[in-house]
Amino acid sequence: MRRTLRDNSLSIVFGLLFLLALAGQAAAGQAAYNNEQVAHGLATVSVVEYVTSADYAVDIAENWQSEYLQFLLYILLTIWLIQRGSPESKVPGLEGRETDERQRLGRHTTADSPRLARVGGLRTKLYSRSLGLVMGAIFVGSWTAQSIAGWAAYNEERIAQLQDPLSWTVYVRSADFWSRSLQNWQSEFLAIGSMVVLSIYLRERGSPESKPTGSSHHVTGVEG
Repeated sequence: MRRTLRDNSLSIVFGLLFLLALAGQAAAGQAAYNNEQVAHGLATVSVVEYVTSADYAVDIAENWQSEYLQFLLYILLTIWLIQRGSPESKVPGLEGRETDERQRLGRHTTADSPRLARVGGLRTKLYSRSLGLVMGAIFVGSWTAQSIAGWAAYNEERIAQLQDPLSWTVYVRSADFWSRSLQNWQSEFLAIGSMVVLSIYLRERGSPESKPTGSSHHVTGVEG
């Protein structure tokens, strides 16, 4: 058990942090929602009612879709684009999908290679793109969930103001929807871009996201 915890400590800690943040968001979001309800002379809601509401769902989904979009783009763009000196980049000259030898495919597989990397054909081709496909599917799913939850929450506000509700197709073209999306996207793009550039010149000893402390600023694709 101790070894299992040690070998999976990174995913376990992030899983716990995720659950704690989710619970904290539910508590803080309920309090903020109830404050607004009281200010408008409306009834307050319980935690269960809040976490099953469109307001909570849209806040969750809009963050998830922006995070998965960030990593989807990063996974795909780093196949073809480089940043000299960054450990987040491939070495210049290795742009592209790379050879079967470097990817350990076909006759270059070993006994411990994943089965789907050894079988060849369509299954191996799909497996070699499976990370991007799954990340893309999660992004599309969370984007769709955000659009539906945001649509429901937006129409609740319109009805409360005695305005006609909008259709989903009208809502996804509205300023409210794109404001929610773009305010998350810009922060994700800034964060990942900053990581790529700052890791050229700055170090974090012992982190695989950093170059070794004594490495040259010009060394590319080397991690600590």
